[in-house]
Amino acid sequence: MTKEHIQDWLITAFARVLEIAPEELDTSIPFERYGIDSAFAVQLTGDLEKLLGRSLSPTLLYDYPSIDLLSAHLA
Repeated sequence: MTKEHIQDWLITAFARVLEIAPEELDTSIPFERYGIDSAFAVQLTGDLEKLLGRSLSPTLLYDYPSIDLLSAHLA
């Protein structure tokens, strides 16, 4: 799966939870600045595992704390 596909998926997921338009997201801003909590991080990691078909670390969003960093790592 490409970085762009993963990034688009993440943008959609974050925009839905934050209730903002996808184009309002800055993919370089750390997740904590968007007010992402640990419950969302766990849920998102589980959804990413399903999307990618592999196990991921529960600390993934803390290790790669922006959409840019996370999508590059996962690709």
